[in-house]
Amino acid sequence: MEIPYIVTPRKDTGLFNSKIAIWLFLASEVMLFGGFFSAYIFLRLGADFPWPERTLPVLPGLINTFVLIASSVTVVFAWASLKMRQWGKFQIYMAFTVLCSMVFMVLKGIEYNVKFHHQAVRLKDYAVVEGHLGYELKDGVHVEHGHEPKEEDFERDHNGKKFEENVINYETSQIAFNTVRFHEAWVEEIMSRAKEKSAAVTLASKLELETAPGKKVTFEAGTPLDVKLLESIKEAHLAARKHNASERTENLRDNWTKAKKANPGKDDRQLSPNVSVDTAALTLMPEQPAIPFKVEPATVFRFKPRDIKEDAGTLRDGTALTGKMIESPMMFHYVDAIDFRHTAMKAEEKGIDPEVAIENSWLLKENPELREAWEWHKGEIAKLEKKLIDGYGVDKKTGKPNRVPTETERYRIGWQAFAAKAEGVETGTAKIALKEQFFGPDYVGRSEKHTFPAHVSIPREQVQFASKFAPAWNTYYAIYFTMTGLHGLHVIGGALVLAYYLFCGKKMYLSNPEWLANRVEVGGLFWHFVDLVWIFLFPILYLM
Repeated sequence: MEIPYIVTPRKDTGLFNSKIAIWLFLASEVMLFGGFFSAYIFLRLGADFPWPERTLPVLPGLINTFVLIASSVTVVFAWASLKMRQWGKFQIYMAFTVLCSMVFMVLKGIEYNVKFHHQAVRLKDYAVVEGHLGYELKDGVHVEHGHEPKEEDFERDHNGKKFEENVINYETSQIAFNTVRFHEAWVEEIMSRAKEKSAAVTLASKLELETAPGKKVTFEAGTPLDVKLLESIKEAHLAARKHNASERTENLRDNWTKAKKANPGKDDRQLSPNVSVDTAALTLMPEQPAIPFKVEPATVFRFKPRDIKEDAGTLRDGTALTGKMIESPMMFHYVDAIDFRHTAMKAEEKGIDPEVAIENSWLLKENPELREAWEWHKGEIAKLEKKLIDGYGVDKKTGKPNRVPTETERYRIGWQAFAAKAEGVETGTAKIALKEQFFGPDYVGRSEKHTFPAHVSIPREQVQFASKFAPAWNTYYAIYFTMTGLHGLHVIGGALVLAYYLFCGKKMYLSNPEWLANRVEVGGLFWHFVDLVWIFLFPILYLM
């Protein structure tokens, strides 16, 4: 049976089936993204921290805006070409549309990559430092300022990857692995580090475990740490635990049976206080929930901050370290922004002058170069205040200026301001290369002028929270990645459908060109919606 209104529209509505379906689908999409935009507005208005403003690179976002607008135009031209039975023009216009979607995703990928390599840290006094971390150098290696270390100078993990200078150094003489939950990659890293430092990690004491009643397996003291060793102990432990659980279950079942026979007429709630496992009647096998290993001599191991509880000396997999944390500072090789807006907000809540709180912050007290930059910044703000007074005047009634610098302008120094300081020009007038519009500050190209404060070491006790510019950093970036990521999936999905029409639509065109035209029209409607969503995303995320 032929389904009606696939090609020809209904006479009463003028619509064919797929167009009705796409409008219903787009209605649900409007509700989805409408919810996201509403949530963004409410979260921004009610934020208890300074909301990031104009932190995203505008040029890539602006280019992407025009790219999507152009693709929306060409998808209409592609549809019109089909209606006029011009297959060649359809191919050109549709190919351009698909190409635009690829350009959009490439620029979005570059933007994401920059974010995931950009480090931020919030200190205990709420000052924020942004920039790029260095990599751990091998013991005894020293690189002079202005020189780049060689690849062989860096510390590497067991997979050959370099360590960022954001690790917890923990000196330990004993490691107790959780028998069931130990993380194999961390075990291998501990083995690699011990070998590098000529330390022995060996079983602390002799273990005798049963894998079945009467069947024992022995692990001798002094056996070197190995993943296979841990797996063997885990296997014996799980076998013992399975046997013991079965013993307890059977014993409890027997006790329930006896209790019911001895107390006829009583229900389970009345019997339960007097029914329990009779441990004396059990034949249990020894279990080994933790596996202690000696480290001789005591050695410093490195862990990522998210993998270890610093105060307790335990890893996320339950591994316990006996020892102490030693100095583990975060080392920024380049600082491209310092932000005191949160410090100022907290100071105002306590009735403290924000300027006093900022100048007493650890960041300015312990880093002369940043202190110098702050003093220069205050001079720039004074110039800006005068310019605003000259341009907008003073309120006659209150005597206050009609326009004043924003909180961002007053309390944040970005990399463009550092560049202006180095070039000896006013803030906002530094020469910014095209490459920097996409990838951020060019440290190598600007190194001769020492544009950015370098080698700022932040003690671990000063760090309140550290993260890349990822969803974990704050609510703004969580929303940014959620909304732009979901939009990106829509771009990919729409591009795949349009590409299918481009590369696989010839047969459909030859058999029924109107059917293909209708499908392209439906795909174009979805593509227009994708463009419309970005028209909203761009200003609220990039410009506001």
